[in-house]
Amino acid sequence: MKNYTITVNGNVYDVTVEEGSGSAAPAAAPKAAPKAAPKAAPAPAAAPAAGGAGAVKVAASVPGKVFKVEASVGQTVKAGDNIVILEAMKMEIPVVAPQDGTVASIDVTVGQAIESGDVLATMN
Repeated sequence: MKNYTITVNGNVYDVTVEEGSGSAAPAAAPKAAPKAAPKAAPAPAAAPAAGGAGAVKVAASVPGKVFKVEASVGQTVKAGDNIVILEAMKMEIPVVAPQDGTVASIDVTVGQAIESGDVLATMN
Protein backbone atom coordinates (compact mmCIF):
# COMPACT_ATOMS: atom_id res chain seq x y z
CA MET A 1 0.00 0.00 0.00
CA LYS A 2 1.13 3.50 -0.80
CA ASN A 3 -0.11 6.73 0.75
CA TYR A 4 -0.44 9.92 -1.26
CA THR A 5 -1.62 13.44 -0.51
CA ILE A 6 -3.57 14.89 -3.44
CA THR A 7 -4.90 18.42 -3.83
CA VAL A 8 -7.96 18.89 -6.06
CA ASN A 9 -9.48 22.37 -6.49
CA GLY A 10 -7.88 23.52 -3.25
CA ASN A 11 -9.12 20.51 -1.22
CA VAL A 12 -6.46 18.21 0.25
CA TYR A 13 -7.11 14.43 0.29
CA ASP A 14 -5.07 11.65 1.88
CA VAL A 15 -5.32 8.64 -0.44
CA THR A 16 -4.20 5.05 0.09
CA VAL A 17 -3.55 2.95 -3.02
CA GLU A 18 -3.30 -0.82 -2.85
CA GLU A 19 -0.89 -2.50 -5.18
CA GLY A 20 -2.80 -4.98 -7.33
CA SER A 21 -1.80 -8.18 -9.08
CA GLY A 22 -1.66 -6.33 -12.41
CA SER A 23 -5.02 -7.43 -13.84
CA ALA A 24 -7.10 -4.63 -12.25
CA ALA A 25 -6.47 -0.93 -11.83
CA PRO A 26 -5.34 0.16 -8.35
CA ALA A 27 -8.19 1.29 -6.11
CA ALA A 28 -8.04 4.71 -4.49
CA ALA A 29 -10.23 5.75 -1.59
CA PRO A 30 -10.07 8.84 0.59
CA LYS A 31 -9.17 8.13 4.23
CA ALA A 32 -11.18 10.94 5.73
CA ALA A 33 -13.01 14.12 4.94
CA PRO A 34 -10.93 16.67 3.08
CA LYS A 35 -8.66 18.85 5.16
CA ALA A 36 -9.45 22.54 5.14
CA ALA A 37 -7.25 24.27 2.60
CA PRO A 38 -6.98 27.99 2.06
CA LYS A 39 -9.25 29.11 -0.75
CA ALA A 40 -8.38 31.80 -3.23
CA ALA A 41 -10.08 35.05 -2.33
CA PRO A 42 -12.20 36.63 -5.05
CA ALA A 43 -10.97 39.88 -6.49
CA PRO A 44 -12.25 42.83 -4.47
CA ALA A 45 -15.21 44.53 -6.09
CA ALA A 46 -14.51 47.85 -4.42
CA ALA A 47 -11.77 49.50 -2.44
CA PRO A 48 -11.18 53.03 -1.25
CA ALA A 49 -9.70 55.15 -4.02
CA ALA A 50 -6.47 57.04 -3.54
CA GLY A 51 -7.75 59.75 -5.86
CA GLY A 52 -10.02 59.97 -8.87
CA ALA A 53 -13.61 61.04 -9.25
CA GLY A 54 -15.21 58.73 -6.67
CA ALA A 55 -14.41 57.35 -3.26
CA VAL A 56 -15.25 53.74 -4.19
CA LYS A 57 -13.57 51.89 -7.06
CA VAL A 58 -15.57 49.35 -9.07
CA ALA A 59 -13.01 46.90 -10.46
CA ALA A 60 -13.08 44.02 -12.93
CA SER A 61 -12.98 40.55 -11.38
CA VAL A 62 -11.92 38.86 -14.65
CA PRO A 63 -10.00 39.83 -17.78
CA GLY A 64 -12.11 40.32 -20.88
CA LYS A 65 -13.79 42.96 -23.01
CA VAL A 66 -16.34 45.62 -22.10
CA PHE A 67 -19.61 44.39 -23.64
CA LYS A 68 -22.01 47.06 -22.37
CA VAL A 69 -22.01 50.07 -20.04
CA GLU A 70 -25.32 50.08 -18.16
CA ALA A 71 -24.88 53.06 -15.81
CA SER A 72 -24.07 56.67 -16.54
CA VAL A 73 -22.21 59.36 -14.62
CA GLY A 74 -24.49 60.95 -12.03
CA GLN A 75 -26.89 57.98 -11.94
CA THR A 76 -28.02 56.83 -8.50
CA VAL A 77 -27.56 53.08 -8.04
CA LYS A 78 -28.31 50.57 -5.30
CA ALA A 79 -26.00 47.77 -4.17
CA GLY A 80 -26.21 44.98 -6.74
CA ASP A 81 -27.29 47.17 -9.68
CA ASN A 82 -25.35 46.52 -12.91
CA ILE A 83 -22.70 49.10 -13.75
CA VAL A 84 -20.84 47.36 -16.62
CA ILE A 85 -21.25 44.03 -18.44
CA LEU A 86 -18.00 42.25 -19.35
CA GLU A 87 -17.56 39.54 -21.95
CA ALA A 88 -15.09 36.82 -21.02
CA MET A 89 -14.87 33.38 -22.64
CA LYS A 90 -18.15 34.04 -24.50
CA MET A 91 -19.99 34.70 -21.24
CA GLU A 92 -21.56 37.96 -20.10
CA ILE A 93 -20.41 38.83 -16.58
CA PRO A 94 -22.15 41.70 -14.76
CA VAL A 95 -20.06 44.03 -12.63
CA VAL A 96 -22.36 45.39 -9.95
CA ALA A 97 -22.38 48.32 -7.55
CA PRO A 98 -20.81 47.24 -4.24
CA GLN A 99 -22.98 49.69 -2.26
CA ASP A 100 -25.69 52.31 -2.66
CA GLY A 101 -24.43 55.55 -4.14
CA THR A 102 -23.95 57.72 -7.20
CA VAL A 103 -21.78 56.83 -10.19
CA ALA A 104 -18.94 59.39 -10.22
CA SER A 105 -17.11 58.18 -13.34
CA ILE A 106 -17.18 55.48 -16.01
CA ASP A 107 -13.55 54.74 -16.88
CA VAL A 108 -14.04 52.30 -19.80
CA THR A 109 -15.67 52.22 -23.22
CA VAL A 110 -17.55 49.46 -25.05
CA GLY A 111 -15.12 47.12 -26.81
CA GLN A 112 -12.18 48.02 -24.58
CA ALA A 113 -9.98 45.10 -23.44
CA ILE A 114 -9.50 45.03 -19.67
CA GLU A 115 -7.50 43.00 -17.17
CA SER A 116 -8.57 41.63 -13.80
CA GLY A 117 -8.40 44.41 -11.22
CA ASP A 118 -8.73 47.28 -13.71
CA VAL A 119 -10.95 50.11 -12.44
CA LEU A 120 -14.13 50.24 -14.53
CA ALA A 121 -15.96 52.99 -12.65
CA THR A 122 -15.96 54.96 -9.42
CA MET A 123 -18.79 55.80 -7.04
CA ASN A 124 -19.55 58.21 -4.21
